[in-house]
Amino acid sequence: MIRTACLCTLFALLSPVLHAAPVTYAITPDKTSIGLSWRAFGHDFSQARLQGVTGTLTLNPDEDRDDRIEVTIPAGTLVASNSLLTWQLKSDLFFDAERYPQIHFVSTRVASLGDGNYRIFGVLTVKNVSRPVVMRASLDSGKTIDPASRSLALHASTAISRSAFGMDRLVGVVDDRVNIALAIAAQAR
Repeated sequence: MIRTACLCTLFALLSPVLHAAPVTYAITPDKTSIGLSWRAFGHDFSQARLQGVTGTLTLNPDEDRDDRIEVTIPAGTLVASNSLLTWQLKSDLFFDAERYPQIHFVSTRVASLGDGNYRIFGVLTVKNVSRPVVMRASLDSGKTIDPASRSLALHASTAISRSAFGMDRLVGVVDDRVNIALAIAAQAR
């Protein structure tokens, strides 16, 4: 009886160790990009891309309360479909990249929806204005996170109101809604 009690106690103490531990992945900047798209002039779609993304993803397939995503995006890397649009977007008309060089995202929760799909809740900061955002994300593999894997690739998307982040110029020409598509590649540390 005492042996059984000792074994049960030992098992109870070791059970957290038997579960998967969180794995931290570092974003691979040269394989990660963020695409922006919006309507302009009532019907045309305009696009831009941001690169040089850095940050980490800490994910635990057994316990989503351990999950954390933190991303920093240099606003100065923004490139649009033409040089005039690139200049306008980097200027104080929109991102004001010289004054606000970093865009930042920190997750508050990562919820698994099953089959490699997730909903990511967090706070996006642009031009020192922070707003909550929700993204839908999916692993490229279409499977759940594998703690044994040394790499991770996912796609995420959301849409924001540009005026909510203080980018409210040219309202009659440019839609307020901006679609964001992220392609993230990361390596386990």
